[in-house]
Amino acid sequence: MDRGAAAVEFALLLPVVLLIIFGIIDFGRMLNAQIVISQAAREGARAAALIGEGEGRARVAEATSNSGLVGAEINGCSGTPASGDDATAKVTYKFSYLTPLGFMIGSGGGTTLTAKSVMPCVH
Repeated sequence: MDRGAAAVEFALLLPVVLLIIFGIIDFGRMLNAQIVISQAAREGARAAALIGEGEGRARVAEATSNSGLVGAEINGCSGTPASGDDATAKVTYKFSYLTPLGFMIGSGGGTTLTAKSVMPCVH
């Protein structure tokens, strides 16, 4: 009789435990991806402010290991920037869940992460 009760308790708790484990795994991966694209946006905006848009794009590509899933919008400074002009970098990443958690929460297996950075133009 006790073995049957243990099996029922296990069957009731297993989905909850798996949901927690899946959440920990995907949350950790998503947090890491957000940190990477935030750093890439920061580097892209900095390079666009100091050197130019082309170098900003190259820095974003380098910081994200040339991942094809990353999109970048870089706006650099003009040739003679005025006071208050800024260079911006917006980086987007299509994050896909490793576990079935994405389908459980209804996001279709993926989420778009975005990071934006602004740096003042050097006069």
